[in-house]
Amino acid sequence: MDNSETPTILGNFPVGCRLLVRSKKDWRFAVVCRKSDEFISIAVASPRGGTYRLKRPADLEIFFDGQIPYLLAKEPDVWRENFSRYDVRW
Repeated sequence: MDNSETPTILGNFPVGCRLLVRSKKDWRFAVVCRKSDEFISIAVASPRGGTYRLKRPADLEIFFDGQIPYLLAKEPDVWRENFSRYDVRW
């Protein structure tokens, strides 16, 4: 990232925006589903077909891999190597 650019924060993302988040085991699709001034709710897709919600601070910095936004995780793995398998038929 260039020093002249301002960092992108989660609070700037509109409702419906998609990003990647790290679960305990793997990386998953997520979508911004609710916004307030302090917190953002993110709906995360589960490989079994369900969803669950996470609440994150609105000032949380978002990182990009090319044009794909993701939340930084504590685990050092790369999302492309440990992405959740949603439907093995495809």
